[in-house]
Amino acid sequence: MVAHARADHPDEACGLIAGPEGTGEPQRHIPMINAARSATFYEFDAEEWKQVYDRMWDNDEEVVVAYHSHTHTEAYPSRSDTGIASELGLPGAHYVLVTTKDPDIAEVRSYRIADGVVNEEPIEVTGAPEAVQSYKFAHTPDSTVYDCP
Repeated sequence: MVAHARADHPDEACGLIAGPEGTGEPQRHIPMINAARSATFYEFDAEEWKQVYDRMWDNDEEVVVAYHSHTHTEAYPSRSDTGIASELGLPGAHYVLVTTKDPDIAEVRSYRIADGVVNEEPIEVTGAPEAVQSYKFAHTPDSTVYDCP
């Protein structure tokens, strides 16, 4: 996610992480195109969205994480981010924001967004401190781990 956000900077990046349906386990990183091509807004490309969803359907997968970056502000959902999250209709997904405003430090924060309400959830970074290897979302009994490629 961070590498994708940095690669798309100065535009916002967006993407998904899919996992086996019903498990909450993020396993497949899907960097996507920001159709808005904007430094202040993101929009999933409709054609790409359909292709990604068709593949997830074929693989019995679901969206575990929806993410995007902020290029000039903190990693907190804006009013439009909250609206997009509601439109996506993914109440079980983690919404992760990455800020790329500092070229040396990436701020990564995770939220649950449902019915316009934003609740931050903790992320536990595991692995070597100099190379982040996984994230744990602490809301689940077993904790969800996202292994970074």
